[in-house]
Amino acid sequence: MEKAKTLGILGGLGPMAGVYFYEKVTALTKASCDQEHINVILAGLADTPDRTDFILGKGTADPTPRMIESARILERAGAEVIAMPCNTAHYFYAAVAGSVQIPMLNIIEETLKLVAAKGAHKIGLLATEGTIAAGTYPAAAEARGIECVAPTPEEQAVITAIIYQEIKCGRRPDMRAFYRVANRMLDDGCDYLVLGCTELSLLERDYHLGSRFVDSVDALARATVLACGKELCLAEGGI
Repeated sequence: MEKAKTLGILGGLGPMAGVYFYEKVTALTKASCDQEHINVILAGLADTPDRTDFILGKGTADPTPRMIESARILERAGAEVIAMPCNTAHYFYAAVAGSVQIPMLNIIEETLKLVAAKGAHKIGLLATEGTIAAGTYPAAAEARGIECVAPTPEEQAVITAIIYQEIKCGRRPDMRAFYRVANRMLDDGCDYLVLGCTELSLLERDYHLGSRFVDSVDALARATVLACGKELCLAEGGI
């Protein structure tokens, strides 16, 4: 069997999401002992400037150089595959991936592969304002013949507050408000709702949202296990 590849996690974007991604990769890897798991190097540069603020023009600190530094740290440390568990940061994907000589997975592409495999025709995107403004998901979805819609501005304000004022601050999220937004989008014809922010993936972990939600961290973790030359744990289920 070919030797498994060492994984580099470009974390810190935010910190808890990177930790959860590591946990998810571990849970999804088929292994009967410690030694059968993936070797992992994590770079958690938490002081990377806010991606959403820069995309929206609310801040002038460009996060790109810090993310490139993180990718190069991973490469020098021996990583052979990089995964970046932050949807908003994929606005800068081309620059970061192009700064290293090793492959870097794309969370948006992997999430939409999973959505397409489920037969979706219309999806709703729950994400940061930065990811919504970047337009990365609709463009990638359209290429697969899938319609991608965003919450209304009022609903987006609710999602933004849950991400920044609650989850990132370690506070209990307002799940009633979350479900009001989610249920309206499902009632409006969305086949699935994409948790397109790795902070929102923590809601899936803690509240088990159900089969109509597609977790971007889960999609990236599945692709990562396979890219590193390992098998998926059957106990975690299929598509």
